[in-house]
Amino acid sequence: MPLRIVIFDDNNNIRDSIGMLLKTEEQFELVGSFPHVLDCVDEVKACNPDVVLMDIEMPGMNGIEAVRLIKQAMPHTEILMQTVFEDDDRVFDSICAGASGYILKSQLNTRLIPFIKDLQGGGSPMSPTIARKVLGKMQEVSAVIRQEPGSDYKLSSREKEVLACIVNGLSHKMIAGELNISYETVRSHVKKIYEKLHVVSISQVVFKAVNEKLL
Repeated sequence: MPLRIVIFDDNNNIRDSIGMLLKTEEQFELVGSFPHVLDCVDEVKACNPDVVLMDIEMPGMNGIEAVRLIKQAMPHTEILMQTVFEDDDRVFDSICAGASGYILKSQLNTRLIPFIKDLQGGGSPMSPTIARKVLGKMQEVSAVIRQEPGSDYKLSSREKEVLACIVNGLSHKMIAGELNISYETVRSHVKKIYEKLHVVSISQVVFKAVNEKLL
């Protein structure tokens, strides 16, 4: 079954270029392409994508706010942000809003396909420089926001094992191998972890686990 993908970008040429690039992969299917995000929730519900490619700079409403709305409506939809600049605050805000990864537009031709495949495998793809910025921002926030340590989210022992694997950067497939369980079982545990921790993305899971000392 092909991976269903939707694009949100106000630049027609970029949308067309991404569409042509996606067509080079038989397992990808472009099911929607839109120039703004004002109707993003309805459009995503209608297209039912597995992955959304979201530009940050959008007319009327920016991509970060669109991510929040989409993740509230369809929390298991993966969202890959794309932008021109490595802006610390926007990178961090995008991840906190629920984005699962981040790609620079200058890297679309070389990294988009592997980044989407990484998302499909349960990863959070981003360039090393962006990953460093996210970690740095998380450390800044941890230093100024006081959290209740060890909050009881009633995670089972297996869910804690899966959570530890997520924090260590393992994809769903790698977690399945590490814990000797099926891929679908991993997905089920991850879904329950999301629900219990009240989060909508892997990045938020990691932030909460580290900041609240859940492991």
